[in-house]
Amino acid sequence: MNASELKYNVERTGSYFFSRDSMKFFGDRMSNYGVRTAMVDTWDGEQVECWELYRRRPVLHGLSDSAYFDKRTYQHVFPKK
Repeated sequence: MNASELKYNVERTGSYFFSRDSMKFFGDRMSNYGVRTAMVDTWDGEQVECWELYRRRPVLHGLSDSAYFDKRTYQHVFPKK
């Protein structure tokens, strides 16, 4: 899975995560993203196998957090920190 394939699948769910306005607001570009697999503990106490979308370099205001998407549904998953 690469960032472009993940973007395609996430957009099919109706998500605006990768919209032009959203990415422009944060100063992001697709070339700054990488994808790897990860296990995430959710607030529900479940462990979910996800795609981790990570930034190779920080963007505006030092934002460098990863985003997680369920491997089965491509829904955005919010990890318990």
